[in-house]
Amino acid sequence: MADELLDIVSDADKVTGQAMRSVVHQQGLQHRGVHVFLFNDADQMLIQKRSADRANSPSLLDCSVSEHVKAGEGYLEAAMRGLKEEMGVEGIEVKFLGKIQMEYGPNDYEISEIYTGKLGSQQVHFDPVEISEIRYMGLDEIRAGITSQKELFCGWFVELMLWYFGEPARLSPLSASKGYERDL
Repeated sequence: MADELLDIVSDADKVTGQAMRSVVHQQGLQHRGVHVFLFNDADQMLIQKRSADRANSPSLLDCSVSEHVKAGEGYLEAAMRGLKEEMGVEGIEVKFLGKIQMEYGPNDYEISEIYTGKLGSQQVHFDPVEISEIRYMGLDEIRAGITSQKELFCGWFVELMLWYFGEPARLSPLSASKGYERDL
């Protein structure tokens, strides 16, 4: 994966500097991320299986799109870029669900925004370098999976889904959309 310049942010999500992604993760500098939960017409979430050669969480199940926010880029802009780069889809209307702060793993501290969107009839053409396969799962199936087979899912995805379900999660909610204020 190519190195990229990221904004370093304070707990108040204010930019305090910039560094390359590799340095950010080596030094444990807080940066920005974004996640998109895509649903089909049957209200099943598109789940990606990360490729086996990914540095973090290889071969584990993850949400539809997870992206770092590049330096100078906005959260929504990164979400739209991720939809195009990871899933090959454009023009999807997304809705803000919330903003969280979480430790994603060793030396990986992020403030992230979460969005949801409807895939509709668009065909997905996922990036085979980052993703080995996709599948659609109902929310009950996801809930059962993260309860009984947690080791198959990215740790951050488990926490994001717990938050989404309104259950205790190892993250700090910072804000939520009107109507989605379960944990605040």
